[in-house]
Amino acid sequence: MLLSAAAFVTGDARAATTRLAPRERILLDDGWRFHAGDPDGDSAPYLYDVRPAVTASADGKVADAVPEEAARVAGAGVPVLKPWILPTGNAFIADPARRHARPAAEPAVDAPFARAAFDDTTWRAVTLPHDWAIAGPFLATGPYGGMGRLKTWGPVWYRHKLDIPATDRGKKIFLDVGGAMSYASVWVNGHLAGGWPYGYNAFRIDLTPWLRPGAPNQLAIRLDNPPESARWYPGAGLYRDVWLTKTAPVHVGQWGITVTTPEATTASARVAWRIALDNDGAAAAAATVTTDLYALDDDGHAVGKPVATAVSAPVAVHPGRGATVSGSAIVARPRLWGPPPTQRPHRYLLVATVRQDGRVVDREETPFGIRTVRFDPDRGIVVNGEHIPIKGVNNHHDLGALGAAFNVHAAERQLRIMRAMGANALRMSHNPPAPQLLDLADRMGFLVMDEVFDSWQRKKTPLDFHLIFPDWHEQDLRAMIRRDRNHPSIILWSVGNEVGEQYTGEDGAAVGRELVAIAHDEDPTRPATTAMNYAKADMPLPRVMDVVSLNYQGTGIRTLPGQFPRFRAAFPDKVILHSESASALSSRGEYQFPVPGVLSAAVRPGVGGDPATRQVSAYELFAADFGASADRAFASLDENPTVAGEFVWTGFDYLGEPTPYYDARSSYSGIVDLAGFPKDRYFLYQSRWRPEVPMVHVLPHWTWPERVGQVTPVHVFTSGDEAELFVNGKSRGRQKKAPYAYRLRWDYVTYEPGEITVVAYKDGRAWARETVRTAGAPAALRAEADRTALASDGRDLAFVTVRIVDKDGVPAPRAHDRVRFTVDGPAELIATDNGDPTDLTSFQSPERAAFNGLVLAIVRPRAGAGGTITVRAAGAGLESTVVTLRSAPRPD
Repeated sequence: MLLSAAAFVTGDARAATTRLAPRERILLDDGWRFHAGDPDGDSAPYLYDVRPAVTASADGKVADAVPEEAARVAGAGVPVLKPWILPTGNAFIADPARRHARPAAEPAVDAPFARAAFDDTTWRAVTLPHDWAIAGPFLATGPYGGMGRLKTWGPVWYRHKLDIPATDRGKKIFLDVGGAMSYASVWVNGHLAGGWPYGYNAFRIDLTPWLRPGAPNQLAIRLDNPPESARWYPGAGLYRDVWLTKTAPVHVGQWGITVTTPEATTASARVAWRIALDNDGAAAAAATVTTDLYALDDDGHAVGKPVATAVSAPVAVHPGRGATVSGSAIVARPRLWGPPPTQRPHRYLLVATVRQDGRVVDREETPFGIRTVRFDPDRGIVVNGEHIPIKGVNNHHDLGALGAAFNVHAAERQLRIMRAMGANALRMSHNPPAPQLLDLADRMGFLVMDEVFDSWQRKKTPLDFHLIFPDWHEQDLRAMIRRDRNHPSIILWSVGNEVGEQYTGEDGAAVGRELVAIAHDEDPTRPATTAMNYAKADMPLPRVMDVVSLNYQGTGIRTLPGQFPRFRAAFPDKVILHSESASALSSRGEYQFPVPGVLSAAVRPGVGGDPATRQVSAYELFAADFGASADRAFASLDENPTVAGEFVWTGFDYLGEPTPYYDARSSYSGIVDLAGFPKDRYFLYQSRWRPEVPMVHVLPHWTWPERVGQVTPVHVFTSGDEAELFVNGKSRGRQKKAPYAYRLRWDYVTYEPGEITVVAYKDGRAWARETVRTAGAPAALRAEADRTALASDGRDLAFVTVRIVDKDGVPAPRAHDRVRFTVDGPAELIATDNGDPTDLTSFQSPERAAFNGLVLAIVRPRAGAGGTITVRAAGAGLESTVVTLRSAPRPD
């Protein structure tokens, strides 16, 4: 909590109205009922629009396949709900003439699941955020490997009773949905109130016209995610938070506060703001706005007195038209927001208090940061005057075994793992993220490329966003920017990813030009881009972008040479970014022989890949056909120093898109596997991105009883500049890194059991050391939790890692023993995983085979029930292990 300016409560509890803040914001996480399917199995009355028939699956299509033209749909005269849904987006359509009028008549549909009188006691009780698809089961056969082998499609309904007291008469009451996958329609007391098709955007529905204050009220939300609608696992359900917001008729509009810092130095900063006021009453009103700026501490709490205060002149707020209040203030000696380790992510808070006739009618809080960001075509990104090379990763929105249901601690764990590797930037691929993820980026100091679409008018899968792009692209882009623009972490808007319009010349550039203009209109302080994997320097699309963002082209795709020099020559005044680099592939701990003496190679049977096991070698030399090893991507950047940096594809493995084996459940491209266990590649990036940290990492493991006397190459990643390898105490030579070389290789080592030791040097001095020993038979389990003190709020999590070791405690790197978890105390086991992309065991299973010596359990304390929690892990023939946790109420 920031200031206690509004009450935040859960479930059906009524938020207390404070003297200074009549706005109430109620988190609707508890009290939901869930049902899969429509009444009598008939979905026809509830369709948003007619969809094209899917005649062929897009599953397994190569990731850089050319997008296709949209299919023509014959559906004239078919009754659909689209006319009642479209008006929800009117606030995000700039031209009033293009806004949509709600039909005078109600839709001709009898929706029993939306009625207040419907008996939903047999429906399943669920808590939000909720991803109904992650429970599985996995689809063992057929298509949909691209979507994670989990059924995410089909209509579902959620119902929630609303307690609207009689005292709420005269207030505006809104439903704020953080994310609903997808084609949401929102019903109140049997009436269709509105909806939003795009599954990744947040949206607001005005419930007021259909509510009955002082009487029972029924909220129902129908979702209808299509099959063949994504190239990865999209998740399913109400997978982000849902809020009920109550305001006076005169109030700050949705995402109505904009904060900028046009001038900022360590001596002084000017903070400017615009505050949009809405008037949903019947008569004009006069309002004033008091704006207070506070410094925030590292935990997000306001400290001390305001650092600046401004009071606006009275402004007339007309019904249906609203008004905007602008102002600015000087902050002396500001604490600047910037990325670690050289800067700190300091934040501030703007508190806007709205008064009407001297009475407080609304108060809204907006965190922000004071910083300057400059895009220099010769240097790259300059933050607060310091050049910051982009060391970034792409991440999809799923949280592994938790699916798409957002959880703050799970996301923070991912970011901490990336930060320890040296990452300083995130690309939100390829959709608007959860707002709490941006809050984490603000607090931790990550730079962010915020992205809105994976497709425009041309399709990548038969039922993806291209179906609604013509009607909704403006609303979706404006909504994302308005929601996110006050986050200091965001430095760049991306309006698309590898879109088919790269292939359509001037016609495609015209679409790009329109999207960039919208982005500039909403936020003139940040540049806009689109990630391109095909458009060349002489084509129209790059010309309309502020920043040139290249996916793989910089390094080179297949036989195409690296394109950085061509784009640099064509656009000397634009920053060039590697928006997707590498797409290297590997399975953690899986080493295949022989090892080719190459820098980078596409995965092929017997060369980096094993179709029988569907695993990819962890020697980290292999990549997707269109990609490259990390080493090759590093070299391309070093050869082109004006490039601003890279966003690696990807930071974490993610559900779906399992290139090259579409019978698997999850991708192979992550630097970290799906369970959060680092692959060897993690240490290659760490050696480059954290050169000041003494580190050395050696691979492979040294437990190969079947390879005695055979050549078993040893590779080393280190932040040092040279290293010496010892096998059972005998030196195998000392090597120094060559120019444009990022690993050290001893390719002709003969395996013998025992140990290998690497001593790394920097500037001739000993720098770091690592020893890897041959393991005996698996004998015991060893467990460790990422944290032991938890909040009993029903949302906090502990990630428990279990490692299999031999009798001497040496990790057993090839162990696949089955491990069973039990939890005692006020908590529950909610998921397990092992990072194996081929494992189709349900994530909810308490028993799972280890994958190369590791297995994970995720534990959640029960809400309101503090105490001691005991997590036990056991396996046949193995010494068991116990981790003790404790939960208690979260301190304010």
